[in-house]
Amino acid sequence: MPPDLDKLRITRAAAGPPPRSRRTLLFLILGGAALILLFSLYLWGPLQPAQEVTTAVAARIYPAQAYAVLNASGYVVAQRKAAVSSKSTGRLVFLGVEEGSRLKKGEVLASLENEDLVASRDQAAAQIKESQANLAQAQAELADAKLQYQRYKTLVAKDLVARQDYDTAVARLDKAKAGVAGAQARIKTSQASLANAQAAVEYSYIRSPFDGVVLTKYAEVGEVVAPFGAAVNARAAVVTMADLNSLMVEADVAESNLDKVRLEQPCEITLDAIPDKRFAGQVHMIVPTADRSKATVLTKVKFLEFDDRILPEMSAKVAFLAKPLEAAERRPRLTIPRAAVVTRDGRAFAFRLEDNRVQLTPLTLGPEMGDLVEITGGLKEGDKVVLKPPASLQDGSRVKAKTS
Repeated sequence: MPPDLDKLRITRAAAGPPPRSRRTLLFLILGGAALILLFSLYLWGPLQPAQEVTTAVAARIYPAQAYAVLNASGYVVAQRKAAVSSKSTGRLVFLGVEEGSRLKKGEVLASLENEDLVASRDQAAAQIKESQANLAQAQAELADAKLQYQRYKTLVAKDLVARQDYDTAVARLDKAKAGVAGAQARIKTSQASLANAQAAVEYSYIRSPFDGVVLTKYAEVGEVVAPFGAAVNARAAVVTMADLNSLMVEADVAESNLDKVRLEQPCEITLDAIPDKRFAGQVHMIVPTADRSKATVLTKVKFLEFDDRILPEMSAKVAFLAKPLEAAERRPRLTIPRAAVVTRDGRAFAFRLEDNRVQLTPLTLGPEMGDLVEITGGLKEGDKVVLKPPASLQDGSRVKAKTS
């Protein structure tokens, strides 16, 4: 064998590491990749820890809610209300109203039987005519007595008639004058009797004392109506009426809050029966006495606008406002708390919550209303936003809403 062939050898180390070393390297590479994946999931994925935040809801509110300094509840009460009854006693023969009927002042709503009163009125009218005829007769007698007096006065001056005849003419003239005066007095008496009879007839008609609506009906045709219900089984009042133009809300204000209420203070009234509308109001009166049992003071708030749907005894809520509302402030507005708005690069944003993550949403802001601000773009009603977002909160961060 040639000497050079003895130097030929195969070096196995140059072919690569042994199989065990290759497996270790592979495990290291896979472990590093797994750590990187876990770290990524921790920072941006489902393994990221959720920050606990306080949320608020974008809601539509009326500006009055932001300007209200005090809220109270009460009832709608008619300040002008009457139990309408008859001044005379009689049987009801006509009743032309029912609950809810609207009447004008002076309109007849019921009447009592009055045939005897009508007869007395007609008799008084006839007596006036009789007195007027007697007056005409007395005036004719007076005219004749005057002529005779003038004639005898001339004759007695010439001694052509006896003095006794002249005296008789004078007496007749005086008697005729008295007859005329008596006839005139009887006419006045007859006229007074007629007025009395007409009043008695008028009392048999029950009229509306003011423009209003019938609330309750107490009597029916055929029943006896008497003043104050003096007769046995008689009705004192026929109906109860209320002037709907005098409706006000009577609310109880706690003594401790009385300093927040003043005369002519602007208010907003809401009625449970008409939830879709809010009515402008104003403090009309603060009753100068307190209810010791409830420690409240009665406050009357008048309506500045009327609606046919407003009825007495409806329950109402009153918001006493710090300032009057303009026409544009009478509609509801979408708002969020000012603490939910963040400013970045001169623009307004809010962190909107969606599926346990937040999205940095640009906003278009309107005017502020107390602790709230109007949102005219960027959010819709019902969206949840983060209140007082921490500096560490970023777009896409996972969050968990605090539970109260």
